[in-house]
Amino acid sequence: MRTFTLIWFGQLVSTIGSYMTGFALTLWAWDLTGSATALALLGFFSQLPRIPVTLVAGLIVDRFNRKRLMMLGDAIVALSTVGIGVFYLTDSLQLWHLYLAATLSGGFGQIQSLAYQTSISSMVPGRQLTRANGMNSAVHYGAAIVGPAVAGMLYPLVGLLGILLADLATFGIAIATLLYVQIPQPPQQVSAQLETIAAKLTFGFRYVWQQSELRALLLLTTLFWFFHDLGEAIYDPMILARTGGSAQVLASTASAAGIGGVTGAILLSVWGGPRRRIFGMLAGFIGAGLSKTVFGLGRSPLVWVPAQFCSSLNFPLLGSSEIALWMTQIPPERQGRVFAANALVVQGGSAIAALIAGPLADQWLEPAIAPGNHLLSGILGTGSGAGMALLYGFCAVAMVGVGVGGFWLPALRRLEASPTVAEQRIGSDRG
Repeated sequence: MRTFTLIWFGQLVSTIGSYMTGFALTLWAWDLTGSATALALLGFFSQLPRIPVTLVAGLIVDRFNRKRLMMLGDAIVALSTVGIGVFYLTDSLQLWHLYLAATLSGGFGQIQSLAYQTSISSMVPGRQLTRANGMNSAVHYGAAIVGPAVAGMLYPLVGLLGILLADLATFGIAIATLLYVQIPQPPQQVSAQLETIAAKLTFGFRYVWQQSELRALLLLTTLFWFFHDLGEAIYDPMILARTGGSAQVLASTASAAGIGGVTGAILLSVWGGPRRRIFGMLAGFIGAGLSKTVFGLGRSPLVWVPAQFCSSLNFPLLGSSEIALWMTQIPPERQGRVFAANALVVQGGSAIAALIAGPLADQWLEPAIAPGNHLLSGILGTGSGAGMALLYGFCAVAMVGVGVGGFWLPALRRLEASPTVAEQRIGSDRG
């Protein structure tokens, strides 16, 4: 775990710096425009390049040195930060500069993230994979707490330029940790016949679809994340609508989510995770869904904050268990293409969820929860946000259903009954 822990520390520090910069740029853009749309476009341009990049990222990660790809990704994002700093110093920084930087960071960040994820199984013993992926959960949740809090304190004192310089220092730490470690590179497969580009790009999909156990795992997780993202798309407007636009309440639920995620990651790192990882994933699905059901029924921070804490407590368990399942079933030299294919499927479901959530809530469910409807109004209340709460609650119950249904799928029960990649190789060596 020593090499992994060193790299993990560098990624944690770098992610904290990125959250600091994101917070500071949000404040700068809001002062400039006062437009929510302008801020939302920052997230859009960060996500926009990820889908086309994911098409080829798996092939790139499996063919090229993963350590250098990680360093390249960090370097490109750091250069984007430098560019923003130069424009700011010359009083020429504009909103489209931020969109361009977000696009570059999103595209190269996808390759960097995939290279990092697929390197874990070659650095960490199989019995430690769940613990390692739990530690990775702490990177996101920990940075989500620390980054904005530190930036909020420093921004009035050092301004945007000071935050950018601090972010560059964190990138330096991340790259330095990569310089002094060795990341094992999976062996290159030598094929007797030349593959077409289409065959290479679709390899991950074909590899998963031809195995019933992996196909069931992908479909079940895609269904879970579809319902999760469908509810998450109306999470912010639901809280704001039910609190009269209170940013403080929204911030308190976000903090509860971060604290819950970090707590779950720490507990998982100490515990190491369940022996049957499929049970850990399904139990996480159910626990997150039950907590979100309570959240959807709530009408005040007294319910929302503890429910959000309990919900996020489950995500390190379900996420690390799922990733560990894939890592133990997929050879390291194929993980890049398979993980990229999985990401495309999940991203497609998430995009559909985001597309339909708003119209479904605004045009159908909000008008449906009227004061005269005693059954629904008695449960969810009335007024603005009640229809969105109905959609959120439905998605939460569906998440529970996905978790419960997973226990009844024979293909999933067979997943860990079959030999892992490591076990197959040991058997082959002995033969």
